[in-house]
Amino acid sequence: MKKIGLIGGLSWTSTARYYEIINQAIHKAKGGFHSAPLLIESLDFAEVARCATQDDWDCASSQLIGAAMRLEAAGAEALLICANSMHKVYERVQDSVKIPILHIAEVVGAKMKADGIRTAALIGTRNVMTEKFYRQRLVAHGVSLLPADMELADRIDRMVYDELVVGKVSRDSERYMKSELTDIAKEDVQAVVLACTELELIVDVKANVLPIYDCTSIHAKAGADFILSA
Repeated sequence: MKKIGLIGGLSWTSTARYYEIINQAIHKAKGGFHSAPLLIESLDFAEVARCATQDDWDCASSQLIGAAMRLEAAGAEALLICANSMHKVYERVQDSVKIPILHIAEVVGAKMKADGIRTAALIGTRNVMTEKFYRQRLVAHGVSLLPADMELADRIDRMVYDELVVGKVSRDSERYMKSELTDIAKEDVQAVVLACTELELIVDVKANVLPIYDCTSIHAKAGADFILSA
């Protein structure tokens, strides 16, 4: 099996899910006592979040670049950045290493295209929902996206940074997301893209009217596929 590196801690709650999903996929594929050969560089999210909050993406990218270079030096053959929002600096990080970094929106877009999804709502933190760095990747796979709902984006930001990144799950947030997804299902869309690695904590991705493309699961499984590739 190939060895993959995770740039994690963005937050630790979602990094834990990546570790779990990848190892479950490896066990399912190989059985026995098999588990995934992984390296994890778990960053201090307080430092990365401080950079992002101040819109200092040079600061944020320098931290991710350092992590990527350390993982490559330690023997990783590919990398995953375990956060949707941090893909804003994907190109800078990819340019810093010689090994591939599997882009989260690329693997999600490829799956949606394979499934014949042409229209969707994109849900995530503000920068993911509104900026081109993420939306354009999905559009390139033939997916037309609803305009960003700014009220929803602001509420998700609060839920993620006040609750989910520290492992707090509230009933109010669960109810809010369920209501929002019900409303989105009334729109002219085929699916929802859950483009925040923590939202899985408060959204039942299997119990909604519309299909939900959970980026955490899809990205982690793409990592497992790489590990198993010849």
